[in-house]
Amino acid sequence: MNTKISQSYTMAGMFTLSLRLVVGWTYFSAFWRRLILANKLDPETAGYIGEKFNHFLPNALGIKPIILHLIENPDSLWWAMVTFTIIEGIVGLFIMFGLFTRLVSVGVFGLAMGILLGSGWIGTTCLDEWQIGILGIATGFTLFLTGSGRYSLDYYFQKKGFKITTSKFFRWFGSGPLPLANSVLSRVTLIGAIGILGLTLYTNQYFHGGLWGTLHNKSVKPIVEISEANIQDGELNLEVFRVEGVDVYGSFLIGIDVLDETNTSVLSLSGAELSQFTPEMITNAYIAKVKPGAHSLVIPLGARAHLRIADSRLQTLDKSTYTLQLTDISGITWKAPIVLK
Repeated sequence: MNTKISQSYTMAGMFTLSLRLVVGWTYFSAFWRRLILANKLDPETAGYIGEKFNHFLPNALGIKPIILHLIENPDSLWWAMVTFTIIEGIVGLFIMFGLFTRLVSVGVFGLAMGILLGSGWIGTTCLDEWQIGILGIATGFTLFLTGSGRYSLDYYFQKKGFKITTSKFFRWFGSGPLPLANSVLSRVTLIGAIGILGLTLYTNQYFHGGLWGTLHNKSVKPIVEISEANIQDGELNLEVFRVEGVDVYGSFLIGIDVLDETNTSVLSLSGAELSQFTPEMITNAYIAKVKPGAHSLVIPLGARAHLRIADSRLQTLDKSTYTLQLTDISGITWKAPIVLK
């Protein structure tokens, strides 16, 4: 009986070889891209992974306080990104080689959960990050149940009779029959599968409205939130925070207007003028930075910044209610009231 059970696990582990190789490479390739093909762990270079992490902030599920803490503390963020990258490399390599398969399958599960909760809402066409996250979770759970089969280092060490492979410890952290009764294992498998399905449906609905209501994709059109808009002593102050839109390029702000109650402009700044903003006019809060571009003011996804605009036209305004209007290059506008007392 024990031999038959052992053979069953060996076969199951062998059948998941393609999962191990593909999922292992997806994680190891992150390490490979960031350290070997390019240095994406340098905060001073374009493509710094910390800025990508910043993009997750606006609509992350459950882990937003962690993301916020890290991007507000760049040194901690750098260490977190380095640690995360090393873990991805180790997990990916160990899964591909089938070494301590069950232990690193927990790593696959955890990494995928982080991707799902942090960036499951990002994806311009096919819900990209959500699919990566939820499939990684299902794969991690499956590999924990099966372990590795014939084509793995776990199997090789078992065949060579290494002492560690004969212990119950190895069956929990490596491969081979799980030390659980069939009735318990059946319940674990069913409960785990139903739980992952429940997580799939919940996050699909939460991030994208995939079950009922109106489908939505927060990665298609940019949305910039305006707060703390006011005019004092001839200076316009406002805070901008981009919470939606494509993560690979910024929102291009080509106009800032202050309109009076008759919708007449009392202050109008063009894209060319916004492209001339100086560092003193922009106070960035996070790693992703609002900055002047060639023909506009660029607002990356997840960026939050305080803008200060001094202009003589604002010094003679009557006490009234005004409207601040920001215009994106796509034609989208965002508005906020300003009450001048």
